[in-house]
Amino acid sequence: MTIQTTRLSDPAVRAFVDAVNHHDRERFMALLAPGATMADDGSERDLADWVDREIFSSNGHLDVDRESDGGRSLLARHRNDTWGEMRTRWTFTVDDDGRISRFETGQA
Repeated sequence: MTIQTTRLSDPAVRAFVDAVNHHDRERFMALLAPGATMADDGSERDLADWVDREIFSSNGHLDVDRESDGGRSLLARHRNDTWGEMRTRWTFTVDDDGRISRFETGQA
């Protein structure tokens, strides 16, 4: 059963999912701390290139099925026009100022 985005526990993660699902690249990038990093399936990726390719130019969307670690770990169905839908895991590191300094994703 999908968790409504408005019910996600962590404010930064909630805003991240909302920006993805509304295809709001500007708001998405504003959620990230300077120098933020990310990894996909255990490999470090260029964040700007990855989010453009996997989220914004391919109509990415997240449906969250479960959260843990205070809302900073998600199990979600991620879909986009390139890969279709897959079950994914997401983990987030949120700085003291509430901005995401790192996220990791991959197939679950």
